[in-house]
Amino acid sequence: MWRLSHRFSLRSSEPAGSVGLAVFTFASAGLDYGGGIPRGAAPKMRVLVVEDEEPIANAIERGLIKIGYAVDVAYDGAEALEKATVNNYDVVCLDLNLPRLDGIEVCRRLREDRFAGGIIMLTARSSIKERIEGLDKGADDYLVKPFAFSELAARIRAVTRREGGLREPVLNTRGLELDPNTNRAKRDGEDIHLTPKEFALVYYLARNEGRAVPQEELLEHIWDEHANPFTQTVKVHMNNLRRKLNEGFDDQLIETIRGKGYVL
Repeated sequence: MWRLSHRFSLRSSEPAGSVGLAVFTFASAGLDYGGGIPRGAAPKMRVLVVEDEEPIANAIERGLIKIGYAVDVAYDGAEALEKATVNNYDVVCLDLNLPRLDGIEVCRRLREDRFAGGIIMLTARSSIKERIEGLDKGADDYLVKPFAFSELAARIRAVTRREGGLREPVLNTRGLELDPNTNRAKRDGEDIHLTPKEFALVYYLARNEGRAVPQEELLEHIWDEHANPFTQTVKVHMNNLRRKLNEGFDDQLIETIRGKGYVL
């Protein structure tokens, strides 16, 4: 079992040598990512975290959101399969020991249903036999607890590269250069400092250049299943993005087409 210590560190109550210190620690300033926040989380990537221990699931969710991913969480195997049938995920981070259906069975069913995204198994088990079983059922990678968040983030990036090759290329359009490997944006050679969400928004619009993208589509791809379709969050982020992109330039990027959406 996992518990929260008085220092807000997620620790295991198992004997030493079994699971030990868990993946994440919380300091007063926020998450300690065990090596720093990696740059370049791919924009518009959607991840399903399947973990029955709520503190661990929530810590992973917070970390991935912080570096720009849209994240959903399932707390048992059956819920994971339900979410995977209605949402398109790029990666599933899948715990092995789950209620209702274990991780191996979830992995097998996902692949049986032609799930094309990456699957990373997360487990406290370290035996070679169990790793082989998970890989044989369709997992792309295995990560044994405890692990640093930065390693999980790196493995997600590696899995998506393998699954899609040059999945997120550098885009150049209308004077904009958007590099998803570093989350860096430039306009006419000048750096523009964007938040992960702002970068994801402009990158998604650039991938759909010339097409009006509805707010609902942006919510689905850039946020997660809990996003309120009636919220002003897209409008607020879009206003900030426009201000940063257009400052000092006559040509104004990103047009709003009433009733249709946003177009670059």
